[in-house]
Amino acid sequence: MSIRIVLADDHKVLRQGLSQAIKNEPDMEIAGQAENGQEVIKLTRELLPDIIVMDIQMPELNGIEAARQITADYPQVKIIALSMHSSKRFIQEMFKAGAKGYLLKDCEYAELINAIRTVVTDGTYISPSISGGVIEDYILQPFERDNAFAVLSDREREVLQLVAEGKTTKQIARVLHVSPKTVEGHRTRIMHKLKIDNVANLTKYAIKEGLTSPELP
Repeated sequence: MSIRIVLADDHKVLRQGLSQAIKNEPDMEIAGQAENGQEVIKLTRELLPDIIVMDIQMPELNGIEAARQITADYPQVKIIALSMHSSKRFIQEMFKAGAKGYLLKDCEYAELINAIRTVVTDGTYISPSISGGVIEDYILQPFERDNAFAVLSDREREVLQLVAEGKTTKQIARVLHVSPKTVEGHRTRIMHKLKIDNVANLTKYAIKEGLTSPELP
């Protein structure tokens, strides 16, 4: 039986390139593609793939938050992060969210295929190219206590990302399926916790913390 894979990345060219390459693997198939975190959650619910290969910085919901929701609801689905970021924070948070693999986007294609085959059999994979590949340096060290992942709740980080991407209160409410009043409450708590009183500085903070990217809408 083929390994069913969903690709999640906001860059269409990357998704298409990987899709075409993976189609040549006799034991793998592409079940679907997603361009943002909300879409990959929807596809996971509909398709129940074996593996999700997912970027971290995606619009509407970043890969860390998407991974957290997917592994909570569908623990049998394995997630591999394919990211441009090699910092300890991103690696720690992806594994905390339930990911089973982490590779950099400049890795060889053969390494990604090896990671998929490792993770699908309940293994864990971290690219050796990440600062020498010492897993303990990234997973076992104490987590930082002053970053967005420690200070804000899961929902508050979702709201902050959408605020930073220019969404209105009503738009955020529709994306998260909550009331505008609930969104306003989350935003008030975010500003209080971060001691930030304007959207411009919230956006800068979200970008600095990796919740979104300057390139995203």
